[in-house]
Amino acid sequence: PTTLGFSTSVSYFRELDVPLNPDCRMLKTLCCVLALVLPLAAFSAKPPNVLMIAIDDLNDWVGPLDGHPQAQTPHMDRLAARGMVFTNAHCQTPLCNSSRTSLITGRRPGSTGIYALAPWFRDVPNLRDIESLPQTFRRAGYRTALAGKIYHGFPPEKDRDQEFEIYGPRADFGPYPETKFVATPTNHKMVDWGVFPASDEEQGDYPVASWGVEQLLAEKDRDDDIPFFYAIGFGRPHVPLYASQKWFDLYPEETLQLPPVLAGDRDDTPRASWHLHWKLPEPRLDFLQEADQWHNLVRSYLASISFVDSQVGRLLDALDASGQADNTIVVLWSDHGFHLGEKRITGKNTLWERSTRVPLIFAGPGIEQGKVRTPAELLDIYPTLTDLVGITSPDGLEGHSLSPQLSDPEAPRHWPAITTHNAGNNTVRTTDWRYIRYADGSEELYHMAVDPNEWHNLAADPRHADQKQELARWIPPYNAPPAPGSRSRVIDYRDDRVFWEGEEILPTNPIPEIVIH
Repeated sequence: PTTLGFSTSVSYFRELDVPLNPDCRMLKTLCCVLALVLPLAAFSAKPPNVLMIAIDDLNDWVGPLDGHPQAQTPHMDRLAARGMVFTNAHCQTPLCNSSRTSLITGRRPGSTGIYALAPWFRDVPNLRDIESLPQTFRRAGYRTALAGKIYHGFPPEKDRDQEFEIYGPRADFGPYPETKFVATPTNHKMVDWGVFPASDEEQGDYPVASWGVEQLLAEKDRDDDIPFFYAIGFGRPHVPLYASQKWFDLYPEETLQLPPVLAGDRDDTPRASWHLHWKLPEPRLDFLQEADQWHNLVRSYLASISFVDSQVGRLLDALDASGQADNTIVVLWSDHGFHLGEKRITGKNTLWERSTRVPLIFAGPGIEQGKVRTPAELLDIYPTLTDLVGITSPDGLEGHSLSPQLSDPEAPRHWPAITTHNAGNNTVRTTDWRYIRYADGSEELYHMAVDPNEWHNLAADPRHADQKQELARWIPPYNAPPAPGSRSRVIDYRDDRVFWEGEEILPTNPIPEIVIH
C-alpha cells in the first residue's frame, strides 16, 4: 500500500472535496505526529550486528556441502539450517595471506599483486590507503573487534589501530608435542598430525573462542545502541592437524573413507599445473601411501574439523544467550580448501575444486533459508555485508552483493567465480563447468556436473571448443606482477622461464617428491 505523508494526505482529502471538519483537523494533527515520529523510530532502530567467523584451510568436508560423507559438523549444520548456504563458493586465491587480503580489501589478487604469504598489503605504496572491511564498519559507527586469524596474522603494530578497535588473542597453532608424530619429507614442524593435546582447552583456538564468547555475552549488559562487528578466526584445520581423542573417536579408522583418487590423474594435466605447488612442506600422496599415513592424515583432518566446529558452536550459543541473535548477521567462511591426496598432493595452491571450493554461509535478519547453486566468491562478502546493514561501500570493490540470492536462492547470478594463483594462472568456475588457463597458455576444462572429481580434461576435445571459448572470455585480461616484498609461494615468469621462489624450474627438472613407477 502507498504510504501517505501529511501533505499528501491533506491534498488527497481536498481532491475528494472532503471538508476538514474537527475530526479531520484531528487527523491532520495525527498525520503531523506520525510524520515526525515514524522516521525517527526507523532511524533510531539499531542497525544489524555482524558476527564473522573465519576458519583456516577448511575445504568442503562439512555437512552443508557434503564434501565428505562422514564429516560431522553439527554446529555449522545448524547455522546452515537457519540461513543461506552457497554450495558453489570459491576463494579468489588458494593461499592464506592473499585470500584474506582479497576478502578484506574487496580486490582481486590480480589487481593488487598480492599472491603470496607476504607482503602485508599496506606496505605496498599503491594499496596503503585502501579502505578495508573493518574500516568501513568503523566509519559507519560500529564497534569492531577481532580475535584469532582474520588477516594472515595480526596487522603490524604501526597499522593495527586503524583496522579493528579491539583485539583479543592471536591465532595460535600450538601446542606442539616434544617430537613430531610423522617424519614428513621436509620435516617442517607444522606439517604433522595425530592425537594431541589431551583436552580442547589446551588448543590455540579455545581461548580465541572464549574471548569471542565473552564479547558476545557482554552485549547483554550494554546500555548503548552501538552495533557490533566482531570477527573471530580459527586456526584449525590448518596444519598441524592435532585434536583430542574424542574427536578422533568420531572417525574409526576401520570404517574411514578416503577421498576418491584416480591412478594417472595427472597424465592429462599440463606440467604448468605442477609449477603452482612445485616445492611445498605438505607431502605428496606418494609419501602418504608408502609411509602408510593416508588414513591417519584424513582422519586427523576430519577430527580437526569437528573440533573447530565445536568452537563455532560455542560462539553460536553465546550469540543466542546475548539476546542479539535476532539482530545479528552471521557469516561463516574459509579462506581456501585443502587437498588430501586428490590430484596426487596434499595442501592447497591449486586451481582445482578441492583447493578453491569453500564453505560460505549467511544467516540472520532478512536472510532466507536455502542453498544457492550458482557461483559465489569470497570477494562478495564485503559488498554483501555493507548492503545488508545499509552502509555505503567504498569505491573500487570488485565483488558483487549476494543480497538477491539471500532473498531467493534461485535469483540469477551473472558472474562466475574466478580464482588466481600467481600472475597468469586463472580458473573460471560456473554452475556446471571449470576452465583453467596457466601462464604458459596450457589449459584444462572440466564438466563439473558429470565429472566432479575433475578426472577428465576436455580442453583438447573439439566437441567442447565453444564451451571453452565462452568460459575463456572471463579470464582476466591482466594480472598485476607480484607486489613489492612478495615472498613464499611466489612464481615468477621471465622470458618464458619459470622461477619458483627465485630458483629456476628447468623443463628437464623432475617433479619433486614424485615417484616414477
